[in-house]
Amino acid sequence: MHLKIKPGEVSRYVLTPGDPGRVPVIGEAWDSFSEVAHHREYRTIRGKIDGVDISACSHGVGGPSTDIAVVELSNCGADTFIRVGSCAALQPEMAPGDLIISTGALRLTGTVDAYVDKAYPAVADHEVLMALIQAAEELGETYHVGLAASVDSFYAGEVNPMPGDFRQSKMDTVLEDLTRARVANFEMEAATIFTLCQLFGFRGGMICSVGANRVTRERADSADSIKRCCAVASRAVVILAGWDAQKQRSGKRHFYPALASA
Repeated sequence: MHLKIKPGEVSRYVLTPGDPGRVPVIGEAWDSFSEVAHHREYRTIRGKIDGVDISACSHGVGGPSTDIAVVELSNCGADTFIRVGSCAALQPEMAPGDLIISTGALRLTGTVDAYVDKAYPAVADHEVLMALIQAAEELGETYHVGLAASVDSFYAGEVNPMPGDFRQSKMDTVLEDLTRARVANFEMEAATIFTLCQLFGFRGGMICSVGANRVTRERADSADSIKRCCAVASRAVVILAGWDAQKQRSGKRHFYPALASA
């Protein structure tokens, strides 16, 4: 309905950036790609990397548009979703240009409340998580692993400057509390992807480029790190495809390290 795609037009493996302009940047890391559709904030491509069928589709900003993307992509054959995004770091050692791989997300967002109670956790799939870590290691990236905080409001939710210096008292300790709790970064879509994937039996993960650090107040142009982030996510799909083939040959439902040498 919204993505303007049909069953069979996307791979089972989909990279999901927020920005439609980032979709061809992702495709540049592949051997080949072509555009499938572009409607509203949803831009979809499909291609090949190291012989693996792969797709990318932008989901826009925030939970509601991401909800639509995950559901409609899954209706057309996707079952593995890796968000490729940008974020603000919440730990002082995470520098602009570094990459952050998420283990899960705080649900400071309302979209998936329509599906399940707040007590239901938003966690990344373990296979996607391992593949992203391995890909980052193979490509020699500086990366961190931790929890994301997914919010609905870029301004109030992430305590960014607002018109008229508006502020509520509850905002006074948000950054300090999240940093103390070892939350890695702010972003806006991971909790939706992780929760929907868990509910529907799909696999979800996320890797983000750090554009700014909210503790040190450092900021940098993220164009280069976004490209590196896309390259890691694409490499992770190749790794996942190899593991999926190993599982099929071995008759196993889940990948585990020893299976690689079985």
